[in-house]
Amino acid sequence: MIKNPILPGFNPDPCIIRVEDDYYIATSTFEWFPAIAIYHSKDLKNWHLLTHVLDNEEDIDLSLLESAKGVWAPDLIYDKNRKVFIVTFTRMASMNGRYFDLDNYLVESENIMGPWSKPVYLNSVGFDPSIFIDDDNKYYVTSLQWEFRDNYEKPGTIVLQEYDINTKKTIGYAKTISTGATDRGCIEAPRIYKRNNYYYLMLAEGGTGYGHCVTLSRSTNIWGPYESRDENPIVTSHLENFNERNKPDSLKIERYKPNGTSLQKSGHASICETQDGQWYLCHLCSRPFLPELRCTLGRETSIQKMRWTEDGWLEMADGTNLAKDEVEEPGLEEVKFKSDCGTFKFSPWPETLISPRINKKHFLSVKDGKAIIRGQQSLCSLDKVSLIARRLTSVNCNFSTSMEFTPEVFQHTAGIAIYYDNMNYLTLEKTFENDKEFLEIVQMDNGKRIECFKEELSFNTKIDLKCRVHYKKITFQYKEANKTDWTNIDKIFDTTKYSDEYSQFGEFTATFCGIFVMDSNKREKMATFDYFQYNDL
Repeated sequence: MIKNPILPGFNPDPCIIRVEDDYYIATSTFEWFPAIAIYHSKDLKNWHLLTHVLDNEEDIDLSLLESAKGVWAPDLIYDKNRKVFIVTFTRMASMNGRYFDLDNYLVESENIMGPWSKPVYLNSVGFDPSIFIDDDNKYYVTSLQWEFRDNYEKPGTIVLQEYDINTKKTIGYAKTISTGATDRGCIEAPRIYKRNNYYYLMLAEGGTGYGHCVTLSRSTNIWGPYESRDENPIVTSHLENFNERNKPDSLKIERYKPNGTSLQKSGHASICETQDGQWYLCHLCSRPFLPELRCTLGRETSIQKMRWTEDGWLEMADGTNLAKDEVEEPGLEEVKFKSDCGTFKFSPWPETLISPRINKKHFLSVKDGKAIIRGQQSLCSLDKVSLIARRLTSVNCNFSTSMEFTPEVFQHTAGIAIYYDNMNYLTLEKTFENDKEFLEIVQMDNGKRIECFKEELSFNTKIDLKCRVHYKKITFQYKEANKTDWTNIDKIFDTTKYSDEYSQFGEFTATFCGIFVMDSNKREKMATFDYFQYNDL
């Protein structure tokens, strides 16, 4: 059996494809750099983070963007005729005043590992663009058209536009092809597939929260009209249909119902066919802490086995529409990959370690397998932050490092961090005060800075730092490097606070853990980290 989620932790908006015997999933990365994660599998069960699509700041500028802005909902396809991979994505700049200022782009590569072309501008009508290539090799772009006017249904309609691959421009204005297949509202994430002369329009509806779902409608003409099926949605965590077309709220906390599955918020999907004709659907989901209904791991990626009915509709293989914690494997030869848990030196650089908004090359160097990080702005900044982090993939885990750092003024700090966004994080850091070195815990709680612990260090040599996440509890330990016994810090912190639901400033992302350095004096103080160790327990 395949155990869900297949991509735990921050991996929203999955788009899956198969190219010969290889399966790939692209997921959103928002303000994190490099952007657009690409995962790889041979058997749909075992996955590993292979690469990122956008690794050049000239191609994607994320600087100064607020949390949850940046790169949204990549769509990944493969053009068999031209033998190129194609990724479309949104760069979200602002959601102020309900205007949703964004631009949609397309990049191409002959190899999934790149290099990728310079981004080609598509349009700015709304987010979640995807490409469909018809039998006549015509390209079409579909997306949500964002609606900001009063007295119009929110968030908008699904629109279609032809794209000319020769001129690299869209043709004319986008035209509405759907207002949704149910009355749940908040339609988004359109993808078009073609099978037996039908165009199938797959949508996410109900908001990307507890009313989320996957719907399907079809037409014999790509421009519509698209007919729905009474059995919609085809995958969901909330079984009861509702009418909230005029309610733009995407989270819908009140729609939570356990329904016998750990997977909540199931929606935003894509499909692929195996080599022997089996069908699978990938979708985002979340696993909340109860009763708080807070999802520290954010929106993750799960998979469901599907089947086509005799009358040409796609449904789950068991005939229901409830997202399952476990699904039947396709019977492909199993291929496992090296776990991304364990102790990491920094050469070669682990693909899992990324940074908010900027390229790590601006503040990082690697020597003898150690990371040397130059301090910049605080973790509250939206600009130049010296943080190296990875996704939290379990709420039962620990992470640690060994750090050499000699602060000289109080603006020098370095250590480890639990990081949801620039307004919600928790650090164990070494700092300086009154000619003495201190160890302290700083909590940023929805923008309020709280010093939770401060203790003068009895040694000034290299220090080891550790964090333990045990479900709803976060604790810290430290010790002098090369010593055996850890010192426990008698403070317990609430894991659930690091979540979409708790944050007042960010949304759509998830919790990371990592190492950082801050220098709010001259932006030049260095810290050396021997390793970064992360383990799911």
